[in-house]
Amino acid sequence: MIAVIMLDFPSREAYTFWMERGNDSPNRTEGPVVMTEETLRHGIKARQFGRKVYTFETIDSTNNCAKALAGCFAQEGTVVFAEHQSAGRGRLGRAWEANPNENLMFSVILRPSLSPEAVNLLPLYAAVAVAAAVEKTTGLRVQCKWPNDLMIDGKKFAGILLEGSLKQSTVEYVVIGIGINVNQMVFPSALASKATSLRLSLGKEIDRPVLFREIMNSMEQYHTTLAPSKFSAVVPLWTTRTQMLNRQISIDQQGSVLSGVVRGISPEGGLVLSLPDREQTLFAGDVTILDS
Repeated sequence: MIAVIMLDFPSREAYTFWMERGNDSPNRTEGPVVMTEETLRHGIKARQFGRKVYTFETIDSTNNCAKALAGCFAQEGTVVFAEHQSAGRGRLGRAWEANPNENLMFSVILRPSLSPEAVNLLPLYAAVAVAAAVEKTTGLRVQCKWPNDLMIDGKKFAGILLEGSLKQSTVEYVVIGIGINVNQMVFPSALASKATSLRLSLGKEIDRPVLFREIMNSMEQYHTTLAPSKFSAVVPLWTTRTQMLNRQISIDQQGSVLSGVVRGISPEGGLVLSLPDREQTLFAGDVTILDS
């Protein structure tokens, strides 16, 4: 079972649609000017990641735009950044809502040499790379929660959404969507007890372009290190950043709920769960830690 969503090959018309919209979108709102490509790229040490950035003030979804670009042969490391997403989404079709001009919302195109079975390792790679960049920038300690959350002191501040395309049973491209609560101070009441931001955790405002550039540097560094192992070497790196091991959890798989103890991460990126009568590896689901 593969967690990545497989999509049809986007057309050149889709590419043209996104590029013509840009920051001239009719949905453009008043307020601070969107961060430019030059602002985001200035000081990036990475040779490929973040060297090309498409910036939008308002867009429906950075992942949608990135998939259109990837389908028209945009190079690996290309980024789509937006200050606001009108239809931003997380896993399982959930809406991802974030205040404009306070956070980081972007998608990165990858062209990994991977089998479809190994694609589930890529959210772990992204989580480790983003966690390292956040720690370097802020000094905060970041934990990983399977399958795609980043946490500080038990509260979520970032999420990852993986989408991509198969062509003749090979991975053609993958788009990694990343949403990070950076400077947002107030959350909806339904999320207030579960969500946080880097500013709330650190007690001061974060320089968003600096953090973005550090994430690009980190993603390229880990990509260079992990690609030769087909990303399998990310498993122990991710495992050192989680508090899930040997914890009692429940996992909701679209209404089917299992409860068990986490034993580890499989070589393909699945969650190894010890059930009363068997051990099972899962590749998708909504996890709740029960013994916290």
